[in-house]
Amino acid sequence: MSAGKCPVMHGSLTESGKANTDWWPKNLNLDILHQHDEKTNPMASSFNYAEEVKKLDYAALKKDLVALMTDSQSWWPADWGHYGGLMIRMSWHSAGTYRVADGRGGAATGNLRFAPLNSWPDNANLDKARRLLWPIKKKYGNKLSWADLIAYAGTVAYESMGLKTFGFGFGREDIWHPEKDIYWGAEKEWLAPSDNDNSRYSGDRDLDNPLAAVMMGLIYVNPEGVDGKPDPLKTAKDVRETFARMAMNDEETVALTAGGHTVGKCHGNGDASVLGPEPEGTDVEDQGLGWLNKTSKGTGSKAVTSGLEGAWTTHPTQWDNGYFELLLNHDWQLKKSPAGAWQWEPVSINEQDKPIDVGDPKRRNNPIMTDADMAMKMDPDYRKISERFYQDPAYFSEVFARAWFKLTHRDMGPKSRYIGPDVPSEDLIWQDPVPAGNTNYNQDDVLAQIKTSGLSSAEMICTAWDSARTYRQSDKRGGTNGSRIRLAPQSSWQGNEPERLAKVLAVYEKTSAATGASIADIIVLAGNYALEQAAQAAGFNIKIEFTPGRGDATDDMTDAESFDVLEPIHDGFRNWLKSDFAVSPEELLLDKAQLLGLTAPEMILLVAGMRVLGTNYDQSPHGVFTDRVGVLTNDFFVHLTDMSNSWKPTGKNTYELCDRDSGQVKWTATRVDLVIGSNSILRAYAELYAQDDNQEKFVKDFVSAWNKVMNAGIY
Repeated sequence: MSAGKCPVMHGSLTESGKANTDWWPKNLNLDILHQHDEKTNPMASSFNYAEEVKKLDYAALKKDLVALMTDSQSWWPADWGHYGGLMIRMSWHSAGTYRVADGRGGAATGNLRFAPLNSWPDNANLDKARRLLWPIKKKYGNKLSWADLIAYAGTVAYESMGLKTFGFGFGREDIWHPEKDIYWGAEKEWLAPSDNDNSRYSGDRDLDNPLAAVMMGLIYVNPEGVDGKPDPLKTAKDVRETFARMAMNDEETVALTAGGHTVGKCHGNGDASVLGPEPEGTDVEDQGLGWLNKTSKGTGSKAVTSGLEGAWTTHPTQWDNGYFELLLNHDWQLKKSPAGAWQWEPVSINEQDKPIDVGDPKRRNNPIMTDADMAMKMDPDYRKISERFYQDPAYFSEVFARAWFKLTHRDMGPKSRYIGPDVPSEDLIWQDPVPAGNTNYNQDDVLAQIKTSGLSSAEMICTAWDSARTYRQSDKRGGTNGSRIRLAPQSSWQGNEPERLAKVLAVYEKTSAATGASIADIIVLAGNYALEQAAQAAGFNIKIEFTPGRGDATDDMTDAESFDVLEPIHDGFRNWLKSDFAVSPEELLLDKAQLLGLTAPEMILLVAGMRVLGTNYDQSPHGVFTDRVGVLTNDFFVHLTDMSNSWKPTGKNTYELCDRDSGQVKWTATRVDLVIGSNSILRAYAELYAQDDNQEKFVKDFVSAWNKVMNAGIY
């Protein structure tokens, strides 16, 4: 070996080497389907967090957290001797990434521990909050996830400062790997203004879906104003949009803004330019702590986080109505913080109404407001709500407590997943409640009626699929339980083919009345029966496992508006696009497969099976590579991989499969069909299932993937 040549193969570090997606950026990146591969999970396959957390000593945990709040540590001292503001900000910023459009983000996975969230500018110094919590996490071990602890710490902080909270549910299971494939925006730099080349805005400040923050690296809005330029009315528009995308209405928005700023403070009493890099960019000796000031004191009264400096209220460690009292009863003017950030300060204020300085109890400083706070005063609708809260502090506390509960639980799914002694008994509409279903009915009676119903196999399979495909593992919404496909808005969604759906549901309603089975159960039973018949026609006798007990939701249990975001605008499994999109059809398929919790093999199995079963939207022939439509065969894979065929495009998203020698057109297809043969990874799976000895394996594996989708959301 020549002198100086490194014996180590480079490429394992993120700053060296190139990934396949760098060399071939147009290739379909399947990593999102396997981003939480079991190899990243250090826990045994038998570990069940839902069972472990039930063993937790909840009272002891709360006692320890309350004690922590006032146990100030010299390495990161608590403001006014209370960590409440810091812990609340951590819980808030963990939960606040949730967005309704795709259900991703939120507090349910503990993803705040990993990049990019742990290093977002808006999350500066939250790494300190997690390190302060480490002794408690260490003590309670496997009975307490980081996800639960991060969310619970903020709730206990509020209680310790005097708020009567609405409750808390444990049950969030940790992930062990960054969710690096979540789309957080197209910007190439943190806090890029909205007029840059990769802006998330178009038109009259229309925010791209599914994003719910105004800038890369922020949770909601810029505290200094739109693009850092103070203008409370413009900021109000941003606030209203970003909070709506987090499933909050105007009243909840004002309550959360005010309640979040009733306690704690902003930090900007120093020079931000001397801060070290974020946690992901630090040297090893910093042990993952970011934003360190190694030139002078950078803690306590000299800390820099947002750059704004000051508290919002006179008493920042206690729950009271001081926020509205100061906001509404004073005139405010723009000033610059010591770190150079725009903030609002009162034109005049009595000395006793100023908050005490963090470092010097003999001093008092002006309270401050962000541009978003001023929006609560200057926007007419927000102003009315603010005044009501000011006049009725008890009502404000109640609305805030409920909104905080919603914020920290919105992505947990049904209430049946909540664990612990403080779970509220009340059913909340945003929890998508479903009544318990009947299990005491005769399945054979149901099947007897299905067999004589006159419905086709395709009609039964499509209805079952359309009911199930709404499920999102991101926030555990949708799925077959509740049979909300019967209700508005789902009953009229274009993708559900309303005319066909109405025909099928009319039959199922009669069957339900005659047998006592829920319509939700009948939808799945009928789909399973049709699949069993299709497999039998292919020469394989199978019995699909079925678990009864799904319930039927009612209109009163359903917030129709909140279900609008679940409407499918594409479904690669049924080869349908509502319209053309900037994103390719195969990328849309990948996104949907990930939300359904599918692996790459499961994804293409379902595509292939649904094609040969003849279940395309509006009976489209695209991708139906078989002469035996309705029979559960591996023909899709066989013909896709057959080298006697060739392909040619006929439109933006359509292709013809032709006999290579004669040129005769045999079938048509879309990009979703062809990517399974063109992508090297997907082709490897396709070839496996196209083998002569894997016809039975195809049927069994398809049924397994089908069952996974049908049972998703059943807790």
